[in-house]
Amino acid sequence: MGLFDGVLGGVIGAGMAGMVNDVIEKHGGIEGIISQFQANGLGPTVQSWVQPGANQAITADQVQQGLGPESLTALAAKLGIPQNELTAKLAEVLPQAIDHLTPGGAVPPR
Repeated sequence: MGLFDGVLGGVIGAGMAGMVNDVIEKHGGIEGIISQFQANGLGPTVQSWVQPGANQAITADQVQQGLGPESLTALAAKLGIPQNELTAKLAEVLPQAIDHLTPGGAVPPR
C-alpha cells in the first residue's frame, strides 16, 4: 500500500487510489506532479487543484500532455489496461486527488 492509498481511498475509491498513488510516486510526489504539469503548459490547471476553491477539469489528452506519454504507457502496461482508459480515469480523479492531498493549498513535505 502506498503512502497516499489510505488517504485517497475514501475520496476516490480504493482501486483508483492505488493507480493515482503509482502516478504520484513515479513523478516525484505531489511536488513532482505539479512541476511536471507546470512545465508542460498546464500550470493554471494544476494550481486550481492545489489552491482552495473549484478545481479545473482536465481532459485525457491534457493528462497525457502533463505527465508524458512514456510514463503513461509504462503505467498502463503495469496495470494491464489500455492507455486511453488510464488517461480517462486519471482525468476524472487526479484533480480531486491532488486537491485532497494539498489541504489549504499547501503541498505536504515528502
